[in-house]
Amino acid sequence: MNIGTENSQISILIPTLNAGSAWVTALQAISLQTLNAKHKIIVDSGSTDDTVEIAKSFGFKVVSISKHEFNHGATRQLLVELAKDAAISIFLTQDAILASPNSIENIVKAFDNPMVGIAYGRQLPHENAKPLETHARFFNYPDDPEIVSIADIDKKGFKVFFCSNSFSAYRHSALLDVGGFPSNSIMGEDAIVAAKMLKQGFKKAYVADAAVYHSHTYTLIEEFRRYFDTRVFHEQNRWLIENYGKPTGEGLKFVKSELKYISKNDPKYIFKSIGSLGAKWLGYKAGKYYRTMPLSLIKRLSMHKHFWK
Repeated sequence: MNIGTENSQISILIPTLNAGSAWVTALQAISLQTLNAKHKIIVDSGSTDDTVEIAKSFGFKVVSISKHEFNHGATRQLLVELAKDAAISIFLTQDAILASPNSIENIVKAFDNPMVGIAYGRQLPHENAKPLETHARFFNYPDDPEIVSIADIDKKGFKVFFCSNSFSAYRHSALLDVGGFPSNSIMGEDAIVAAKMLKQGFKKAYVADAAVYHSHTYTLIEEFRRYFDTRVFHEQNRWLIENYGKPTGEGLKFVKSELKYISKNDPKYIFKSIGSLGAKWLGYKAGKYYRTMPLSLIKRLSMHKHFWK
């Protein structure tokens, strides 16, 4: 059976919380896909706006949890279990808008290769995205597709397991083989699963013609907090560094690329770029010491405050 042509084996899964003004557009884009899904489910963690009602109007099943129950890994694992008879679980975030009617069909085609356990799509900047967000999307999501295995670790290093659940797809059987999504990591549940799948012998596909519009404008404080949590994630999952190497080299590539991009395309953003890079660096350095910090301080420094009990 060719999974790419069997919509009865596909699930579309989205965690939500006050999805906001882009929610209708995101759901409309899903409804226009050439490949429909048997299951369309959201797990909502306490929305106070009309997120749930809008999802229901587009045919989504809704499961509600409290805000304190949300966890990036555990909530996605719950979604998988709610659609456990699907062969492929497709994840989106509530602010990711499918860029073409073929986006779902194209990402599912990656699983025609029986060794692919995980696939992720291209993220394009929104039309009104600022230069820093635009560069970040072009840096991490290039034009060319690729399929990587554990054999590519020497070439790609720490980035060999990079992927994003803003638009991703998982072979259900492969996800089960690695124990599903973790419930004890502050973030990076997608990277953890990808790294485990590669070690298990599966391959990871980047599908450049399966795209979403997805980008964020962060303040300097938000950049600090995001990278504080990134370092917490790395400290919590030291096995990633031990097996795949330090992320330092990729970080330096990003810095050089961003400064070059901004200098060429919009020089007036150079000071914003330097400030943003500095906030990221400070946040990442601070996160190293989270274990010695009082809980009250961690909650002030962290973007994912719900994680800390």
